[in-house]
Amino acid sequence: MSLKILDTCVNCDVCEPACPNQAISLGEEFYVIDPARCTECHGHYDEPQCVVVCPVECIIIDPEHVETDAQLDLKYRQLTGAGDGH
Repeated sequence: MSLKILDTCVNCDVCEPACPNQAISLGEEFYVIDPARCTECHGHYDEPQCVVVCPVECIIIDPEHVETDAQLDLKYRQLTGAGDGH
């Protein structure tokens, strides 16, 4: 699954540096999460760090980008090169 930032985001800037996959960036009006890079911190942390640091609780699971744990693991390995023998 990917996470999604709601339009209640106050652009406080704390989520972007917390993301280990560089999936968060400033959009036209508020921060956005790139579903191709978001692994919900799978492989990095036990819980999504953006959710942990968000002071307004505006980050939710994106129902348009549902993925299994296996898919998240594969995405993590593709993004980080983990498990490729290098």
